[in-house]
This record gives sequence, structure tokens and C-alpha cells, in this order.
Amino acid sequence: MSEAKMNGRSIRINRLPATIVAILLTIVLVYFLNFHQEERPAIYGMLRSDNPSRVNLRKMLIAAIQAAQRGGLEVLDVARSRQLKERSKGKTDEGVNDPFTDADGRSHCVMKQGLQRIFPRVQIFSEEDKEHCKQAHGYDLDPTVLHETAQIPDVTVNAQDVTVWVDPLDATKEFTEELYEYVTTMVCVAVAGRPIIGVIHSPFNGQTAWAWVGNSMSEYLSNLHPQHSPNNQAPIITVSRSHTAGAKDLARGIFGENVSLLTAAGAGYKVLQVVANNATAYLHTSKIKKWDICAGDAILHALGGTMTTLNDQLINYGPEESPVNTEGLLATLEQHDEYMDKLSKYREAHNGKLA
Repeated sequence: MSEAKMNGRSIRINRLPATIVAILLTIVLVYFLNFHQEERPAIYGMLRSDNPSRVNLRKMLIAAIQAAQRGGLEVLDVARSRQLKERSKGKTDEGVNDPFTDADGRSHCVMKQGLQRIFPRVQIFSEEDKEHCKQAHGYDLDPTVLHETAQIPDVTVNAQDVTVWVDPLDATKEFTEELYEYVTTMVCVAVAGRPIIGVIHSPFNGQTAWAWVGNSMSEYLSNLHPQHSPNNQAPIITVSRSHTAGAKDLARGIFGENVSLLTAAGAGYKVLQVVANNATAYLHTSKIKKWDICAGDAILHALGGTMTTLNDQLINYGPEESPVNTEGLLATLEQHDEYMDKLSKYREAHNGKLA
């Protein structure tokens, strides 16, 4: 408290509120500055941006892992409540019901809005983009989602070159049937159309497989993938549960009589079966959406594997491309050329068709 004179009158000035404001501003400034530059709360990015046209991929990896895990929590919450609010989006090309549940919508809102809040200049595509989110969702970056030994560099790229693909709930049909082992939430980051970061989270066992091509991967993914595959292993082909009819005869026709079939659901789950060497290849003979396969494509690439169309072409995940891959896919860790050669010979013998 101090006094000042004006026109012969004394005025009392209370300095306490100003002092409190100054202290609070200092605390906030220290709070922000003590974070790693790419791990500061998302609001920091709204206040300051060195170059808003650039995206830090280390930051994006952390956000992608968090998005998949947070989406998984929404899926678990709906599963526990059993209030699915199920409705049909129609039928697939195979004539199978394509359901939508409250878990799909809630996971979508948490995952996409959380990512968009941190990366407002990046194009993000989600399977459930038609859904309206009633409330805003967001989160701050938490670098503890990375394991301590992960070697994650600071790499920046142009925001316009980045495309993110989100699958809020893969294997919704199996989710409604309580076949929870097939259910995953997925995020994929593509740069210039190529998938470089893939995250596949399994909500019901709590495990997250992630990889950044050429840099690092999760401990779970590293442990899931055996160091050495058996020599001369007979083909084990994983295919969709909805494609089982005739799939065994087709697989025998392509890969020989000693082939085995592993029927499963969810593109993310099937890729992980290839990673774990429970299957030697993942075969899909009809069209498939890119949010279903982009994360798996990145993970396989990080492990030295390959995912292509059935025409042996890499899949482009750029923003200008269609969200639908119409040419099927073959995914392997090894012997991709050998499997593709057998596919090509079968198609030549059947007028270019897989039937």
C-alpha cells in the first residue's frame, strides 16, 4: 500500500493484486519452459509456433499412440456398459452387415479431435467422419507413452505432406458379438503418401504395437515378432472371417495343397498375426478402406515386411487419393515376391481373376 497526492488529495494504491498477477504469470512461464519443446501442452502451440507449416514427427508419434489408447478407453467403457446403441451402415460387398455402435462414435471423437487440436494444419481422415461430435475432446502430449529405451529423433516435415488415417474401432461386427480379441483402434501417419508411423492398440488386452519406420518400435511389437522364422515353413494365410466361403479352395489353388488357413477379423489383428508368425501372409481379395490397412502397412515396413495390392503396387495414402483400395492386398514379412509370383500365375491361368 502506498500513497500519492493529486490536486492536494491523497490516493491509496494497493499493489497486492498486481504482485499476485506477476507471480502467477511467472509460474505459467516457468511451467511452459520446463517442457521439452515438442512435449509442451497443446495450448502452448496456440500461443507460440516457430513454424506452423512444419510438423514434428516425434510429437506426432506420441499423439498417435495417445489417440489410439484413449479411443480404446472409450471402446472399453461402452463394452462394459453394454449400451452399444447399434445400428447398421448397410452391407459390405460380401453381403455382411456393417454395424455402427456408440463405441465407434465415441472413439472417433476422442481420437480425431484430439489429434486435430494438436495438428490443426494436418489432414486427418477417420472412418467415422460423418459422425457429429457433441463435445470437444483434447489432451496434452505425454511422452511417457514411449518406453525409456526408445530412440526417437526430432524430425520435422511439411504439414501439407502429412496425412493421418484413423480407424476408431476395427472389427465392429466382432465387437457386437463380444469377440474382443479382434478389436483394435488404429492411427497411421503417412508422409508424401507413404506410411511411416503405425499404431495398433488392442483395448481388451491393453497392448499397443507401434513403429516409426527407420527409427524405433514399441517393446510389445519387438517382443511379438520372433527373431528367426522357421525354415521352409508351409504357407499359413490369414483371411477375413467373412471371406471363409471358398477361401480354402482358393488358397490351395494359389499356394498349394499344404497351405493352411487362419480365419480372423480386423485388418489390424490380421497384420499382427503376420508379425507374430502365426500367419505367413495376409490375403484380401476385395476392396478395403485405407484406415483399415495404413497402420499395419507402416508396422510391416518397419519390420522389413511388405504390403502391396494384388497387382504388386505399393499403396498410396496421400490426401488426394481415394480412401478405398480397390485392388486387394497381400501382406508378408518374408517371401513377398514368391507369394506374388504364385498369385500372378494363378490369375494368368484364370483369365486374370481370383475365383
